[in-house]
Amino acid sequence: MHLIFRFGLFILSCLSFISCKTDGKSSRSDLPIGMGEHRPSTEKPNIIYILADDLGYGDLSITGQKKFTTPNIDKLAAQGMLFTQHYSGSTVCAPSRSALMTGMHTGHTVVRGNYEIQPEGQYPIPDDTRTIAEFLKEAGYTTGAFGKWGLGYPGSEGDPNFQGFDTFYGFNCQRIGHNYYPYHLWSNQDSIVLAANSGTNRGDYAPSLIHDKTLQFIEENKDRPFFAYVASIIPHAELVVPEEIHKLYSGKFEPEKPYKGVDGGRGYKIGGYGSQPEPHAAFVGMVRLLDQQVGEIVNKVEKLGVADNTIIIFTSDNGPHKEGGADPDYFDSNGPFRGYKRDLYEGGIRVPMVVKWPKAIKEGSTSDHVSAFWDVFPTVIDLLGGQKGIAMDGVSFLPTLLGEAVKQEEHKYLYWEFHELGGRQAVRMGNWKAVKYNVLKNPNAKIELYNLRNDIGEEHNIAEDHPEIVAEIEKILDEARTPSEVFAFGKS
Repeated sequence: MHLIFRFGLFILSCLSFISCKTDGKSSRSDLPIGMGEHRPSTEKPNIIYILADDLGYGDLSITGQKKFTTPNIDKLAAQGMLFTQHYSGSTVCAPSRSALMTGMHTGHTVVRGNYEIQPEGQYPIPDDTRTIAEFLKEAGYTTGAFGKWGLGYPGSEGDPNFQGFDTFYGFNCQRIGHNYYPYHLWSNQDSIVLAANSGTNRGDYAPSLIHDKTLQFIEENKDRPFFAYVASIIPHAELVVPEEIHKLYSGKFEPEKPYKGVDGGRGYKIGGYGSQPEPHAAFVGMVRLLDQQVGEIVNKVEKLGVADNTIIIFTSDNGPHKEGGADPDYFDSNGPFRGYKRDLYEGGIRVPMVVKWPKAIKEGSTSDHVSAFWDVFPTVIDLLGGQKGIAMDGVSFLPTLLGEAVKQEEHKYLYWEFHELGGRQAVRMGNWKAVKYNVLKNPNAKIELYNLRNDIGEEHNIAEDHPEIVAEIEKILDEARTPSEVFAFGKS
């Protein structure tokens, strides 16, 4: 009965996805998006998309971190463009990645929440969903995904190998991805047992193994167009880094608040966060390791002679977490913003994005263009010449990358929904930001309204002063989404 139930959910999901493409209320547009008039050459650029896990806006020195530095990511920004008003797809992992892969926000994308499938994996993207990886593969790219997937359990239609990726190495399951010394990783369809991590042993640090495979993929494909989706599990909990790195920071970020986690028994190395006596030091070590890996990726493409024709994007999947001993307030991880992971205030969804493309982007440039994860797919389509008939919510930001701001299309609005903690919705419309909490418990809950132009911290709710804006946003909250039988929400 359990399998029949799951199959039934899958069929309903597919029907829901089809309705998303045809519903008259959809705010999405059918491409073409630009038809490629902006491309600086006919040569297809390599694309490396590096996605940190739960890295806050303020966790980089380029965006204000004071307690430690991130020199390689800072250098990436100095050589490219920093986006200061970029948003994640969601405030938690799976829906954020689904928005990235499909070019649709959480009112339309097929995976709208974290949905566990036991014993390993999450709810799968249906086979008929077209992903950015499938598009690039059809365009002649070799495609690889490295790190955390979370969009389909092993062997399902959502498995990365069945969603456009020629190569996958890492964690299929985001829950098992909580553990940095796991019992196994996936290499395409093979479960690779890590004997050095048997029992309580800590021999193979997964982020290092994944990083090695990433560099190998880049080197093996230097002579052909490639897309590397580098979905790091750093710095999500658990908070642990190899001892040789940890000792560099031990005792330097006092006062520490020891965390007691799962060190054996149920949940050990399969989702439970391990104990950490020095969470601050471990966090810094993790972010510094992530920064080092970014630098090594940049050095690799330079050494191979393909840097000029390689686009490197760095960002994070949502705001900073408070799990496993993490202490975002100590590091001011959300910068000037309110909220954390699972919030739809700015701190939960505004993330740094850095883009380097020597052939086209002016060094040291900054953009305040308002963009989101669902814009990446349309940008790639625009980059490669445009294609008709792909329905999505995104807007290409290629003109911004090329310094042609006057040609940049702007969003009418950005929309998010979050299905946990009573249900939450948010809209950004120009400088207006609206947040609505507890919508499942109270469909008539009042909207909070903020003007980000002069209230970046979302401290002053001015909804009562602007009833006309509230009314307009209420309409968006109703019309910006289509129903999903699997991820039921609100009036679905």
